Amino acid sequence: MKAVEEDGVSIALACRTFGVSESCYRYEARLSDENAEIADWLIRLTATYRTWGFGLCFLYLRNVKGFGWNHKRVYRIYRELELNLRIKPRKRLIREKPDTLAIPAAPNETWSMDFMADQLGDGRSFRTWAKKRGIALAYIQPGKPQQNAYVERYNRTVRQEWLGQHIFATIEEARDHATRWLWTYNNERPNMANGGLTPAQKLKNAA
Repeated sequence: MKAVEEDGVSIALACRTFGVSESCYRYEARLSDENAEIADWLIRLTATYRTWGFGLCFLYLRNVKGFGWNHKRVYRIYRELELNLRIKPRKRLIREKPDTLAIPAAPNETWSMDFMADQLGDGRSFRTWAKKRGIALAYIQPGKPQQNAYVERYNRTVRQEWLGQHIFATIEEARDHATRWLWTYNNERPNMANGGLTPAQKLKNAA
């Protein structure tokens, strides 16, 4: 860690600052060169994308970066670094008869739209995202929230990975973060619904 090696910061302080456990930091020194590279990637990914679990990290390394590392090997290092303790699993609700969603036959055939609200650091409210022209809106049926499940799932991701991670001082700052996060979501973040591919990779394969 640069802060420790070059700036003389204590290991404990550096680990608290960057959200890395001390055992994680000390573990790196005992790794082989390739395992150290895997550990370095995992530490940087989980520090940059704090809501990503092992699944997204592994899919990113395999599908976006093209590494051929074995799943079990990467997961073993992930656990030895204690990165699995960062995120507590949520208790899932079980439905007796889950409703089946209609799936579009082709990319860009159907779009889901919604807005989210948040506040700037000074208390002013703002909403996401942009207004579009020439779009015919088809509202969900009363009592059928599952028809909007795709955008609601996306909203949860937005809230966890972007809005919930920052306090914005200005609208311009929020827009800048939104633009950069959207690029990451479309080009670097593996999507479980796309078979572990990014939206950009999925769209390219469908062309």
